[in-house]
Amino acid sequence: MRTNDAQMLVLCALTDGPLHGYAINTAIEKLSGRRLGPGSLYGALARLEAHRLVEPLEGTGRQRPVGLTAAGRELLDREAHSMARLSGRVFESAVPDEIGYLDRVAASEAGRSYKTVMLDALATRPGHTVLDLGCGPGTDLTTLATAAGPSGRVIGIDSNPEMVTRARTRTEELPAVDVWLGDIHALPLADGSVDRARTDRVLQHVDDPARALAEIRRVLRPGGRLVMGEPDWDSLCVDHPDIETARAYTRHVTDKVVRNGVLGRQLPRLAAEAGFSVPTVAPMTSVFRDVRSADQVLGLQRNTERAVAAGYLSPESAREWLDHLASGPFLATVTLYVVVAEATVGT
Repeated sequence: MRTNDAQMLVLCALTDGPLHGYAINTAIEKLSGRRLGPGSLYGALARLEAHRLVEPLEGTGRQRPVGLTAAGRELLDREAHSMARLSGRVFESAVPDEIGYLDRVAASEAGRSYKTVMLDALATRPGHTVLDLGCGPGTDLTTLATAAGPSGRVIGIDSNPEMVTRARTRTEELPAVDVWLGDIHALPLADGSVDRARTDRVLQHVDDPARALAEIRRVLRPGGRLVMGEPDWDSLCVDHPDIETARAYTRHVTDKVVRNGVLGRQLPRLAAEAGFSVPTVAPMTSVFRDVRSADQVLGLQRNTERAVAAGYLSPESAREWLDHLASGPFLATVTLYVVVAEATVGT
């Protein structure tokens, strides 16, 4: 962690009022997920005090509380204002609602491309029972129902009640579609009762991908097929003159933003360990040349602000990073893996 990052973390920790050293580190841990070493913490405090950005209050020793000065609060306000100016110019600052975000990704060129590959790989036939795990607002249920035909059945399962309600509304005129509230780790289905199953950017967020795969294997009939589409966020590449800043941004996304950030590359091994054979692995790389389109999928500013708070980027490098991305030319890529897993007969 660079010195500037340690000082900014201390300033952010003091925004709600004075704290002593141990409490400052506790606040930093809540903010960033990590603690500063004693040398880094007290070194940062000494430098901030020398620049009159913090001041000691009444107390003794290291239990002496420290508070922001007017200059320190003004510095934090300037940083927030700088980010806000960039947001108004190019980037989204507000987190989009989850349903809108999922619909947006599905409608994008990259979304349409990998979803077509997944649908072809699923090879749904009339009469099949198809399971859409993490169905979200029902984005793909109609397409799956068309493939399964009137003699087939499509079951969408999601753990979010709002998603389930929206998916039921969108498919209420499709008698072959059922949407259930459920947990991918404990599916409310009998053994061997499903012909086809799919996950679309779902396993990257679950608590235990291995347990989820074992549960999917349980409900698939022998010879059944699971198709998964999951990104590997460690593959995220954003062009920038400072390669270390770009790498730090990607590390933050992989480490902090996504629960299972490198799941894409792990899927073939995890599927094999769950008892599947894995005949096909297809990497699908999305290429973004327009910063606004990329921002709608990647949340560039929001995740940059989080990276600053977590100590992956300094405020200065974050400003330079966003300024460059906003002024272009822009290029970013990320790879999603479409993995076909089959429930081998006799296993």
